[in-house]
Amino acid sequence: MTSPRKSRDARSLRPATQLIHGGTLRSRFEETSEALFLTQGYLYDTMEMAEARFKGDDPGFIYSRFANPTVSMFERRMALLEGAEAARATASGMAAVTASLMGQLKAGDHVVAARALFGSCLYVVEELLPRFGVESTLVEGTDLDAWRAAMRPNTKTAFLESPTNPTLEIIDIAAVADIMHDHGATLVVDNVFATPLLQHPMKLGADCVVYSATKHIDGQGRVLGGIILASEKFIADNIHNYLRQTGPCLSPFNAWTLLKSLETLPVRVEAQGRSAERIADFLAERPDVIRTLYPGRSDHPQAELARRQMSGGGTMLSFEVAGGKAAAFRAANALSIIGISNNLGDAKSLITHPETTTHQRLKPEQREALGIGPGLLRLSVGLEDVEDLIEDLAQALDKAAAPRRHAAE
Repeated sequence: MTSPRKSRDARSLRPATQLIHGGTLRSRFEETSEALFLTQGYLYDTMEMAEARFKGDDPGFIYSRFANPTVSMFERRMALLEGAEAARATASGMAAVTASLMGQLKAGDHVVAARALFGSCLYVVEELLPRFGVESTLVEGTDLDAWRAAMRPNTKTAFLESPTNPTLEIIDIAAVADIMHDHGATLVVDNVFATPLLQHPMKLGADCVVYSATKHIDGQGRVLGGIILASEKFIADNIHNYLRQTGPCLSPFNAWTLLKSLETLPVRVEAQGRSAERIADFLAERPDVIRTLYPGRSDHPQAELARRQMSGGGTMLSFEVAGGKAAAFRAANALSIIGISNNLGDAKSLITHPETTTHQRLKPEQREALGIGPGLLRLSVGLEDVEDLIEDLAQALDKAAAPRRHAAE
């Protein structure tokens, strides 16, 4: 499966090159595009070879629930990009989050998590883990003293996302990692909003990084996928057997699609980030927008930390429309280019209303504590011309504000 052609060590290459050439396994046909291996099982030359495979003495493939050549290419390429020793792909981002936690924990353990989490992640921490005897504590992610106070003798791991969904809070990953390590615990970071290009949690001390590859990594609204990245030891001790036995495996077709998407990831994220910055500046000047949240702006609550921890503001922003839910709905419904969808990281710009979609299962007081008000909209900036996007937002906001202006008159 490997070519005799000599090549540089992929670890010495820069990210854009790694995302095109890293991790490639070529068949004897020397194809230029990665091969798609739609197979469930594999043949062995002899029974002795089969025995060696199952014992782990032979490195070949056994069954595509365990590993598959196309999936392995995706894992190796992502590991290179993240600077991780190992990676395991999953069927979705939530499968990656669940496995990264469940694989480490047992009854009697304790987990600490930032309270600003995506709704499904919050479900795993608050409802799923306690069913198996794992206690959890939620803390204000930006308050380092709260992390310290939450630690217990049985704390095994911590979980956070930064920037958070949807208010784009920035949590000090390095500081939280130090707190965990001082107590013998690990840190898992959901890095989906920042992408593997703009933030490197493992370099900041995280033990494990997870992504919904459905988002920026695919970036074109086609397939689901997830990935877990960590050291060889972390994967071997906590993840490998859990995935092998429980089966949340990534399909080879999805892995192939994600491999092709990785080739354009730097170009997409850079262009989307430039547009997001322009749009954030535009929204911040609108009198009918109460607040604009974008990590790349100097008025972001954690702007200094964002500059230290991230190499760019990213593709995501949120803004609060004056007039609450009714005005937010009017604005979103009036958009002609930007689509209404709870997905993100897509080539198409997408907007959602977190209170009624991604975070609707939270209690009103929880949403209020997180800053998720009825007028808040989350915008994932795509690859359209930024002037068209600004014009679309301007006319939509004008229409949303019209009833309030008429009432004032």
